[in-house]
Amino acid sequence: MMTTDTKSSHHGFVLQGDFCTHVLQSYKERQETIRCSKRVSFTLPATVRTSCHGIPIVNIGSTRDDTIVTVREDGLVCCWSPELKPMQTRHLFTEVPANTKSKWASDFTVMTEYNKLVVATGDREIQLYELSTLEPYCQISALDTVPLTVDYSHMGADKCCILYGDTEGCVTIIIISSVADTLRVWNKLPKVEDVPNIVMDNAVLSPDVTFVRWKVHQDWVTQVRYFQSFQAVVSSSNEESSSLVIGCALPLTDAEQQLIEIREACYEGKIKKVQLSWTPQQRASCDQRVFSIYKGVKAFDLCQKHSLLVTGGMDRLIRMWNPHFSGKATGVLKGHSAPIVYLKVSSEDGQIFSVSTDNTVKVWDIQDQCCLIIVDQKANRIHGDISACLYSPALRSLYIAADCIAVLSQKIRPQLHSRLTVSHNEPVTCCGYSREFRQVVSCSEGSVVKVWDFDTARQVFEFGGTNGLSAFTCMTFDPKGRRLITGGRNGCLKIWNFNNGQCLKTLKKDAAVCNEVCDCVFLQVHSNHYVMSVGRDRRIDIYPDLPEDHHHVQKPQPSWQDDLKNGHKGDILCAVQCPPSLLATSSYDGEVIVWNMVSGRIKCRFVSPVLTGQKNAEGWDISVPSIIFLKNSKLHQFSSATALLSSGASGCINLWSVLGGQKFVGSFKASRFQQKIIKMAKTDGETLLYAADRIGYVYLYNMEKFVATQEDFGAEIFWRAHTGRITGLQIVDSDQVVLTSSTDHTVRLWSALGEFIGTFGQSESWSIHIPSSWEHPAVPYQVLVDPLSMPDHDILNTRTDLSDAINPDNGDAHITKARDSQ
Repeated sequence: MMTTDTKSSHHGFVLQGDFCTHVLQSYKERQETIRCSKRVSFTLPATVRTSCHGIPIVNIGSTRDDTIVTVREDGLVCCWSPELKPMQTRHLFTEVPANTKSKWASDFTVMTEYNKLVVATGDREIQLYELSTLEPYCQISALDTVPLTVDYSHMGADKCCILYGDTEGCVTIIIISSVADTLRVWNKLPKVEDVPNIVMDNAVLSPDVTFVRWKVHQDWVTQVRYFQSFQAVVSSSNEESSSLVIGCALPLTDAEQQLIEIREACYEGKIKKVQLSWTPQQRASCDQRVFSIYKGVKAFDLCQKHSLLVTGGMDRLIRMWNPHFSGKATGVLKGHSAPIVYLKVSSEDGQIFSVSTDNTVKVWDIQDQCCLIIVDQKANRIHGDISACLYSPALRSLYIAADCIAVLSQKIRPQLHSRLTVSHNEPVTCCGYSREFRQVVSCSEGSVVKVWDFDTARQVFEFGGTNGLSAFTCMTFDPKGRRLITGGRNGCLKIWNFNNGQCLKTLKKDAAVCNEVCDCVFLQVHSNHYVMSVGRDRRIDIYPDLPEDHHHVQKPQPSWQDDLKNGHKGDILCAVQCPPSLLATSSYDGEVIVWNMVSGRIKCRFVSPVLTGQKNAEGWDISVPSIIFLKNSKLHQFSSATALLSSGASGCINLWSVLGGQKFVGSFKASRFQQKIIKMAKTDGETLLYAADRIGYVYLYNMEKFVATQEDFGAEIFWRAHTGRITGLQIVDSDQVVLTSSTDHTVRLWSALGEFIGTFGQSESWSIHIPSSWEHPAVPYQVLVDPLSMPDHDILNTRTDLSDAINPDNGDAHITKARDSQ
């Protein structure tokens, strides 16, 4: 569908400039849709567990069963569940006399295949512990230098390597064959400080141990890893000339000389006749690739699937390299404002996870080289200096150790039944209909806006979902239906061109902290236009609509004095205009205030009555999430043609006389199940009222039949539209249909009598005016199988008073002629 206005000549031809504009916009829409499909979100704030007590965690690891392991510098090992519930704790190091320097851990890794924990210590040791019991197994001692960073890799066929980097810029590699047998032999050796011990000089005498020490860097080694897929050792340091080096584990150039040395060193399994030399070797230039990077490298990762090397460090840039060529980076990712301390490539998702010292987490798309999400310290609430990180692709969780241990878990869309159709991947917070374009717009918790073709249910466009946007809470259109106004949890309003996703203007208060916007309305007072918002700051904010004002950020007008002195004391949940000059607002504490918009003064105020039997049923919930004006001369019991309706306790709707007497007229039970009425909408003739309750039911009332003295004012019809809270309800009178949205991730369309037309996003198209293309007489699968939708039958009766959700005696199990059933 062409979403731009195009000009044509009298002969029906589209001008070249307009055609090019349309093509470019269509391309942008497709690109935006692709980008949104890669969207990433986390459950915020992070789950935090305090366990450090001022002592840094040196590293974080995981086991085969997804147990998270942390080791503190003082040797305290903690095992956690993926949700960071403590499972096991043990101090590895035995207590030492007061006059002796205590032992400290510098790093650790997990030997997954052998169920061992490998800990590097400041006493120049590599210690192995049983992972299941954390009991000491053996240790290699008398290393030449302190191992700063350690790694382990399984090399297949009962063979592995343990490698570490030190303060002299050297990388030491210990390759062990017949691992299980070798470790068992070491486990039987004499103990030193209650740990079976072998010095490094004796360990290399075994025919199953190969030892090599490379001189790689001119500064401390910051990270070292062995990648079996590349059969290469990768190490990094903070110095620029050899910031990162990819090299062989063993010398590869002179194969004949190697064979001679092997024959001399080992003969039919006999003990080697060679002496260990700690003098580091230099790799041949053809055995390594050296990457020179400004300010060095603190973190890196290597991915075979994408043939990608990523590096990060003090200069706050993430560089992307072809690991086979060290000349020039293939890409640079900019955005971090502090040094980068952790990088992880998630090859399955095509993403890069990065963490910087200011506790900011970013996720990048490898293909597009763009940032998908930013989670800063304010959002994740992780404090302190980061000492270790771990991203688990299996758990889709990022673990961070700072002043505490924390986990950021990705929000994963649940696997849906094949019959289920959803419109958004997150709960839908609001929806609306644009008469100008015949399009439906819906917004979600994930700050995503989707534009749908009203006549076919097809998605036209989507935008948003970026880290700079907070969840949308409400929306409205300008009178012409060309601009979209949204309110968010961050207290800001935004005006959009929803056909291309361009943010035209941001409306926000000049305050350090802005509270959530609960509702927004486009107002017209005489010839002036305004955008008004209400929310949890308990004030009415009014912004003049000035399209000619090209400032991107606009502040509200000064607040009404009556609002400041006598306004709401509770959070304002809803606002509605009654032209030409009345405005009504409702709050969490049950108060409704009617304002004169010209003078800014309060005209009258009402407090929701709490009727007998309602207090216990609703738990004193007197909040008013929905209000609506009805202007109809045929309304009975009113001295004027203007009535105000507000949602009350226990599923009631209260009626008030605004102009004549300013009094409470009466109420009626709108929800069969005594559930709070969340949304109300009226037809253009202001005769029919649609009301939606908290558990997804929609009711239709003919208000001309309402009589205050009538005890049982029943709905004409009612039906179950959603299984979750209804967040949007709008009547499209021109087509005699009802539009609804819900936290159950769906946006749906119904006939005026509740017949199911379809769900936006479904695979089959519909035509509004061809009932045979509708889903009716079928009902949404989620509604069909939900327990609260079951018929009231003896076999299905339960103790709950919601079991009679549908009365089957009237025929249709989904749409009920409720005139006689209430």
